[in-house]
Amino acid sequence: MAAVVVFGVFLFISSGTWAHETSSTEEFDVKPGGLKYTYTRTLGDFSCSFSYMAQGGTNEKWQMSIGVNEDNLFLSCSIWRPMGTSYLFFTMFKAEVRGGKIEYCEAYSQADKPLKKSEYDISDTTVSDRPGSFSSSLNKITIVARSTHGEL
Repeated sequence: MAAVVVFGVFLFISSGTWAHETSSTEEFDVKPGGLKYTYTRTLGDFSCSFSYMAQGGTNEKWQMSIGVNEDNLFLSCSIWRPMGTSYLFFTMFKAEVRGGKIEYCEAYSQADKPLKKSEYDISDTTVSDRPGSFSSSLNKITIVARSTHGEL
């Protein structure tokens, strides 16, 4: 059922229902070193944040896309490494949306393999690693949230 929802949302996005000015993609560096970093994108009343701690290697180029549909009823947030497999060892991660309630989320490890549901937790507004169960491998997070803003 969740796959159908995601397919529908991506079809929704690619069919042109999402206007150009209601979506944004930006590149950012994911930095190792064991410190906690946060990257945030805002679009109107919505925002998406990605917090993490990682070890190993050097900086990696990642991207965050955020979009809202033309009715402002749904928010989409994707965080991923476009250059393929991440070689970083994530000691924690948390993705958070503001202005919406998560209806669908999937997190992926290397080679776009979904993380086990036992490796992360999903609340109304956050997706985060489950300490002691997370394998430390992260490559992508996809979130679809329904707006919590009432119509005017």
